[in-house]
Amino acid sequence: MTDMTPHSEISVTSSTAKELGLTESEFERICGVLGRTPTYTELGVYSVMWSEHCSYKNSILQLKTLPRSGGRMLVAAGEENAGVIDVGGGYGVAFKIESHNHPSAVEPFQGAATGVGGILRDIFTMGARPIAALNSLRFGEPDTARTKYLVKGVVAGIGHYGNCFGVPTVAGEVYFDRCYTDNPLVNAMAVGVLKADAMASATASGPGNPVFIMGSSTGRDGIHGASLLASREFDEETENMRPTVQVGDPFAEKLLLEASLELINANVVVGMQDMGAAGISCSTAEMSAKGQVGMRIDLDKVPLREADMSAYEIMLSESQERMLVVIEKGKEAIAAAVCAKWDVPFVCIGEVTDDEHVSIFRKGQLVACIPAQSLVLGGDAPVYVREQKRPEYLDELHRHVDKGPVIDTAGFTDVLQRLLASPTIASKRWVYEQYDSQVGDNTVMRSSGDAAVLRIKELPGKAVAVTTDCNSRYVYLNPYRGGLIAVAEAARNCVCVGAEPVAITNCLNFGNPYDPEVYYQFAEAIRGMGDMCRALETPVTGGNVSFHNESQSHAVFPTPTIGMLGLIDDVSTIVGKGFTAEGDVVALLGWHRSELGGSEYQKVMQGRITGDAPWIDINEEVRLQKILLSSIRKGIVRAAHDCSEGGLAVAVAEMAMSGEHGAQLNWPYDRHAADLFGEAQSRVVVTLRPDAYEAFEAECFASNVPLVRLGTVGGDALTMWSGCSISVEALRGVYEGALPSIMAS
Repeated sequence: MTDMTPHSEISVTSSTAKELGLTESEFERICGVLGRTPTYTELGVYSVMWSEHCSYKNSILQLKTLPRSGGRMLVAAGEENAGVIDVGGGYGVAFKIESHNHPSAVEPFQGAATGVGGILRDIFTMGARPIAALNSLRFGEPDTARTKYLVKGVVAGIGHYGNCFGVPTVAGEVYFDRCYTDNPLVNAMAVGVLKADAMASATASGPGNPVFIMGSSTGRDGIHGASLLASREFDEETENMRPTVQVGDPFAEKLLLEASLELINANVVVGMQDMGAAGISCSTAEMSAKGQVGMRIDLDKVPLREADMSAYEIMLSESQERMLVVIEKGKEAIAAAVCAKWDVPFVCIGEVTDDEHVSIFRKGQLVACIPAQSLVLGGDAPVYVREQKRPEYLDELHRHVDKGPVIDTAGFTDVLQRLLASPTIASKRWVYEQYDSQVGDNTVMRSSGDAAVLRIKELPGKAVAVTTDCNSRYVYLNPYRGGLIAVAEAARNCVCVGAEPVAITNCLNFGNPYDPEVYYQFAEAIRGMGDMCRALETPVTGGNVSFHNESQSHAVFPTPTIGMLGLIDDVSTIVGKGFTAEGDVVALLGWHRSELGGSEYQKVMQGRITGDAPWIDINEEVRLQKILLSSIRKGIVRAAHDCSEGGLAVAVAEMAMSGEHGAQLNWPYDRHAADLFGEAQSRVVVTLRPDAYEAFEAECFASNVPLVRLGTVGGDALTMWSGCSISVEALRGVYEGALPSIMAS
């Protein structure tokens, strides 16, 4: 078969390759691999498989510097569709985060919805039943009709898919900055539970085993979503790219979930992979390459929903809710009965071969015959070393260092209310109330803590904490330090509810990798992430790289979003962030530093983002998290809240609003803006019983972690110092009312 010359529908040249996003040297490389000029279908397959979205050709060398194994990981990073963490008792938790930025900019509802659908399939193809969805969203300032359209469409798409599918959306973050005006970031994360000894693999094996397409029929939606839409900047042609956005059906996916899990449990599945980016091209190539086998695929057998689709279109379609499944020969009838039970289409389209080639037939003719290894990461796909250059803007921004003005009583009230009304800090209730957070009955904590908490029903008493985090302004001001902080804050948020951080997944959103300054940001952020992951012993289970997040007018801040998983051995020990008990001591655990760089105060009050990112010391962060986790599990700390956007003053205000109590504080620091609203790292506000404070103070001293008494929980107002008091109800009115008012205007 491999010496046969495939039939080409269209004459192919290097110009054709360029139109499909390939370079001239890549076209020559393809000709060399095949020993001939590729057919048009083959060229299309290479164009998607060698795109950055599928091959990581510009990023893989950097990604390999991250800690990608060890700890509780059951599979090394990149081995399967998602990472899996051992939670004991024979069970694992699968989790992963990915981007759907470009589709969401073109068609926000379907772009976001199919992002949720795709990440759910990544975990249930492994045998994991989804228990939670999360997201990380970035938009431009909500002062334009287009941004409001994007926000409403993305939120509606996430809610629609998750609610209809039946998975609770339990956590996330929403940022607003001018740099995301043209290119919103929509990062979706999914978490599921599986039996560790019944995990399905995305690997084909056993020549002669039949290959099935399972799920929805194939249409023209999503063609070139990976190679063109996800691999280019936005310009005046963006609106014409709507056909590259997939259309999702969450009800079909729910049936696909149940059928997939039942097939895996029936022990008939040899290998299974979602048809996500690049559709049939990706699933056939990756499964074959991983198993060192080939596949013979007859496209005439693929269920189509549009007439006269070419081989090229069928191979590149990214129609949703489809799987490629290799079934053990002789068990086809069992598999077919399961799919019929769930009303899921199940059609044999080929078989596994021993020649390590993906051979594609259409209308009786061979139209593609490609060595599987030549298409995939780790095989013959190109890998590039990109030039790096430290951005010139850094020196200019770092020169602007100040603590801001001294804040008097009247000024404090004004600034606090303006920060609480800032769309980045303001309550996201308008967003999360559109999501069902309780379906499945696993949700223990959603918005009342720094991370969401979900029980593992299969292991009574055990739970997981999950969060997504990244302050991209810090990465913009200092890529290395920003990478450190992104991981540290995600872990800190898990610790604040009483969970041990165990692993991360990441979604790396950056601009054009061919720009040396952008690639410097990328490499330095990864270096920071890796250093903090090693210190916290939280390996990277996998993730996603999204480049080209820029337009002719805006380039996004470098945004390495972190999805963190934490484990809780006894769910009864978790704590929230609210002031819940009158008389409790309020204290600051960690290092107070007077810093203003990259803060929400700077943006709101000064109209700029300057200075350096907040300082962070890796060893300090490790000590802080260790003592905080220990004290929560011992029952010493009764509430904990990380100091992040808005600094210490906003943190205590949020605790008051969350817990229905005020607090009487005696502000122990200077009253510069940097002291009140600066965003210094490695700080957590905690509450403790009065009789526990002295012993905890001694323990902190022994651990070399500062503890400063701020005041006492009580009353219905937040008092910062004598004469400076504001009612919790007034704060709540500002905080809760801001986003609904903005979106309604």
